[in-house]
Amino acid sequence: MDTLYSEKNRVLRRSVRSFCEREIMPIAKDIDQEARFPWEVVEKMGKLGYFGIQVPKKLSGAGMDSVNYTIVIEEISRVCAGLGLCVTVHNSMAIYPIMGFGTGEQKQKWVPSLARGEKIGAFCLTEPNAGSDATAIEATAIRNGDHYVVNANKVFVTNGGVADICIIFVRTDPDAGRKGTSVIVAERGTPGFVVGDIEDLSGMRSNPVSSIRLYDCKVPVENLLGREGSGLKIGLQALDVGRIGIGAQAVGIAQAALEEAVKYANQRRQFGVPIAKHQAIQMMIADMATQVDSARLMVTRAAYLKDHGKPFTKATAMAKLHAGEVSSQVADMAVQIHGGYGYSKSYPVERYYRDARVTRIYEGTAEIHRMVIAREVLNEYK
Repeated sequence: MDTLYSEKNRVLRRSVRSFCEREIMPIAKDIDQEARFPWEVVEKMGKLGYFGIQVPKKLSGAGMDSVNYTIVIEEISRVCAGLGLCVTVHNSMAIYPIMGFGTGEQKQKWVPSLARGEKIGAFCLTEPNAGSDATAIEATAIRNGDHYVVNANKVFVTNGGVADICIIFVRTDPDAGRKGTSVIVAERGTPGFVVGDIEDLSGMRSNPVSSIRLYDCKVPVENLLGREGSGLKIGLQALDVGRIGIGAQAVGIAQAALEEAVKYANQRRQFGVPIAKHQAIQMMIADMATQVDSARLMVTRAAYLKDHGKPFTKATAMAKLHAGEVSSQVADMAVQIHGGYGYSKSYPVERYYRDARVTRIYEGTAEIHRMVIAREVLNEYK
């Protein structure tokens, strides 16, 4: 697998891994149990360019490609999936829509501070009555002169508790159906911008997932991304890109689970020998290693297609679907190999097991991805 990467890719992986093991690994267990966002580490990550991975250097970014992006996200998630989630959503779901659809002025206004990690971004699509059905959003932005009056109730917002710049999906024309959906950028501190309670989640506990509510919030007209009615186009393109990052995150969790399982199997003795000598354990480890490599290959392929300007919707959906399922399966087998200890918070595989599960839900459920894949395949054979 490593031979598929360039020397620059490998150097980057070693660099990110070294940072994560030195700075994040010692606190990963604590911030999970405390459900704490580690600002002290986030500030260091910002200086390394992790919050502007694919942003051009002229806008304070690292100027990397999508393959390098997957490497950074995988390595962070291998140590702490909650921080991996923060970084991937910030890059792909907050910065990407601004870079892809924003004006020059909008990019200059928001991107540099996001790329340096001085401000955190969030993507606000999901509502109590709208999730997989993005056309069902009820948030509204009614134009009144030089501003929009926005009312919205967004839920399960990744980074919500710390987000400064939020990509908000709204209806600018409530009577136009899906063509009436638009995207505005709302900033924390604007009157009427309210951050709800932090969700008490099973996994990803170091990420402050919350609701974001806007009550008669006045947002300047110049904060509109693209044009009115282009919201679904922006959302679908952002999700295509975001799924590459979530796929990489899932691979990182699976890789961590595999490594812990192998280490434990070599140490734990039963019937007079390390359990790694038992064929039942070897079969699980073989399956785990095969699945991790297959998921990484699919994620890398999706990133490669994006970098080379090729259609990547199907590849991205496949990668995210497969990586998410692999992450859960590999984490489950890691728990099984640990036996009773695997169900204890004293061992990290319990955390990997909880973190892995949500990768099959957010940024499109596994069922939605199967629909996307089927649609793309059927269109290919028309």
